[in-house]
Amino acid sequence: MRAVIADLPKHWLAERKNSDAAQWDEMWNGVLHMPPMPNRMHQRFGRELLIYLQTRWAKPRGCQVDQEVNLTTPEDEAHWTLNYRIPDLVLLTPDRFHIDRNEYMVGAPLVVVEIKSPGDETYGKLPFYAGLGVPEVWVFDRDTRAPEVHALVPGPGYQLLPAGPDGWVRSPATGVEFRPAGANKVAVRIAGDPAEELPDT
Repeated sequence: MRAVIADLPKHWLAERKNSDAAQWDEMWNGVLHMPPMPNRMHQRFGRELLIYLQTRWAKPRGCQVDQEVNLTTPEDEAHWTLNYRIPDLVLLTPDRFHIDRNEYMVGAPLVVVEIKSPGDETYGKLPFYAGLGVPEVWVFDRDTRAPEVHALVPGPGYQLLPAGPDGWVRSPATGVEFRPAGANKVAVRIAGDPAEELPDT
């Protein structure tokens, strides 16, 4: 169920800010979006993916992976709290480290990762990421772990990249590849290295 409340009572806002759920709230052009808290499956998969990417992709290349950052536009930086999104993960190469302001990031990470839960607004965020110029958005289904790699194309917009004949879908920006591994698992590898499975923990 989705609800829009024109004027949220101040005591509701105060209660929300004091709850764990508030850390996932987003502001879309001045409109507060309050998704439900990610369940344990969502959180654990995000953590497993973060650990893999940090260990296997970021550290060897001098790159950076961060979790649940406030992401805004250069135009909105002065008042960033009025327009930001919170991806599950962001991947940065050294040439993009300058967008990190610690409390928030301003501009385009190399990759934004979203873990899609039923009824959430994952796909509604794509125009925002395209406007920023984010080269890729990875979407994983929370329940099945099915991977999607969306690449930025002129427009701007995103094109869903197809899997190869072997079932692997490749991220051109990073060289990371994903393939469904059945039973709520996804296989991941980098540049043809041996695959690892991220389990349903």
